Amino acid sequence: MTGMVESGEEEAGIAIRAAARADLPFIEQIQTLSPESAQWPAADFLNYDCRVALAGGRVAGFIVTRSAAGEHEILTLAVAPEFRRRGIGRALVESVLRSLAGPVFLEVRESNMAALNLYKTIGFYEYAVRRSYYSDPEEPAIVMRI
Repeated sequence: MTGMVESGEEEAGIAIRAAARADLPFIEQIQTLSPESAQWPAADFLNYDCRVALAGGRVAGFIVTRSAAGEHEILTLAVAPEFRRRGIGRALVESVLRSLAGPVFLEVRESNMAALNLYKTIGFYEYAVRRSYYSDPEEPAIVMRI
């Protein structure tokens, strides 16, 4: 996937490619500015399918997925604040969905209405609730599936 550019997004000014080690400082910065996203060591993301979205010549967002036994999970998705509401999160999710066969799951904080709305417009539906899943603050996770 390295160097991958998704068709359609390039015309919109967004290019999506596999993340590289050189992208880690930008991923870390986006994580810091996105406390609602998973706060794992960014280098760990390279052990999975980690993609970055480039906009205006910069890493504007990233998505991390993993697959096992015919199922897939979006582990985290984050977009830099100055690039939000420009279709970057949607482009990243749709990039992943085009490359996977089988069910795709994710968890999202119950209070993260922007993410819930995005996922619903893409076609995800609420599958389950995990009570007290998140901490700091404690909050349920909505498990979604497509």
